[in-house]
Amino acid sequence: MRVRELVELRPEGLYCPAGDFHIDPWRPVPRAVITHGHGDHARAGMGEYHCTRESLPILEWRLGPQRYHAREHGEPFEVGGARVSLHPAGHVLGSAQVRIEAQGRVWVASGDYKRQPDPTCAPFEVVPCDTFITEATFGLPVYRWPDTGEVAREIAQWREDCEAEGVAAVLFCYALGKAQRVLAELAPHVDAPVLLHGAIAAGVEVYRRAGVALPPTEPVSELAKGADFAGKLVLAPPSAAGSAWMRRFRRAQTGFASGWMRIRGNRRRRNYDRGFVVSDHADWPDLIRTVRETGATRVIATHGNTDAIVRKLCEDGLDAGAFRTGYGDED
Repeated sequence: MRVRELVELRPEGLYCPAGDFHIDPWRPVPRAVITHGHGDHARAGMGEYHCTRESLPILEWRLGPQRYHAREHGEPFEVGGARVSLHPAGHVLGSAQVRIEAQGRVWVASGDYKRQPDPTCAPFEVVPCDTFITEATFGLPVYRWPDTGEVAREIAQWREDCEAEGVAAVLFCYALGKAQRVLAELAPHVDAPVLLHGAIAAGVEVYRRAGVALPPTEPVSELAKGADFAGKLVLAPPSAAGSAWMRRFRRAQTGFASGWMRIRGNRRRRNYDRGFVVSDHADWPDLIRTVRETGATRVIATHGNTDAIVRKLCEDGLDAGAFRTGYGDED
């Protein structure tokens, strides 16, 4: 009898036959195990959701009332014929890898992950396994991240330069995870509240209620009409670029905090004045390092630059392939 895979690619998403559940499905299913709260991984319409306890307030914020089952990191639970546990992924608050044990085998689905230190979430945990499903968002050798503390100093210096020019410094970043991490890294460098777009302010409050230490902030909406924003640092989601919301800043420079800014042409194409390389995903060296540290002999890459990493891992003697998934933009 043919032994089934522990995780298969189905039209609804990644499916575990032994447990009869999906991981981060993009279509409605009866049972979903959710790695984290970004919109490309956590969608409405599932019968029930299994997630980490730290992810619960994020899912409630983004998806509203649902049938949730919150788990502690590392806590084993049974789903069908599979033994499942959720382990820190280091991506955003509450993010998890899904460890599945069944039929004498262990698979780990990483979701999105990073290996850099992040004061706003638990660090990545290496989980030994037979088969590792890895993301490959930045799966090209050109993607190598600088120290985030140094990037925070660059952002602070940019704000000071903007103040000298009498303009606002509007920094675009994703509302969940990236904005909070940038704020935490900026804490030693700010002496006035950072101003927030409403979409980011809501996520910041979720993090504060979870006990994450962040510097003082203030919603832009609470400032008086016609306020002078010269020299102010403002965080906004990428969707605000070019919108009517930007008109309140009579003079402003714009920046974008993202791993995509590692390629200078991306900044020019998106028409930002400054690009700051900050990513909540693993870079190329950390993708390769993580695969090796898991001890997996088989690797499946998902979403991103899968071709390059599959080729590299095959050259290293591993059994590597790819799943074509519905994951993508985090915002």
